[in-house]
Amino acid sequence: MPLEPVPEPARAPAPYPVPDVAGYLAGRWSIERTVYDLRAGSEGSFRGTAEFRPDAAGDALLHVEEGRLTWGGTVYPAHRTLRLRPRPDGTAEIDFADGRPFHDLDLRTGRWTAVHPCSEDRYEGTFTAVAADAWHLRWRVTGPVKDQLLCSVYRRG
Repeated sequence: MPLEPVPEPARAPAPYPVPDVAGYLAGRWSIERTVYDLRAGSEGSFRGTAEFRPDAAGDALLHVEEGRLTWGGTVYPAHRTLRLRPRPDGTAEIDFADGRPFHDLDLRTGRWTAVHPCSEDRYEGTFTAVAADAWHLRWRVTGPVKDQLLCSVYRRG
């Protein structure tokens, strides 16, 4: 039996405006993520860290996540690397590690929604800065291959 989509919190935190997304994200964050496979009716979790550090050229930040994914009672090592390329206006372009474009990121109002088509599926991510030391990310993935919800909380430290 498929899970129903997880409802938004009754009172979501107010967005925290971020004039410079690269400056805000730079450093180390802890991550707690819940992963829902809505089609299969299963749930997993990811616990780990994200580090936003300068790349070798010094013109971008590498976003490196590492941790452990628990799925179906089994724990797996998990990691990913993205590249954040800052713009002069405080926004950024996010690319995959291989250079393919992923999405834009603009947290000047504290909230941003990005859409990324991936083959036949659609990824819609809502980024919300909630404090100087915390932000939330909710990816909703829909399409013929996936029906997932990924809810992440990032905390500085």
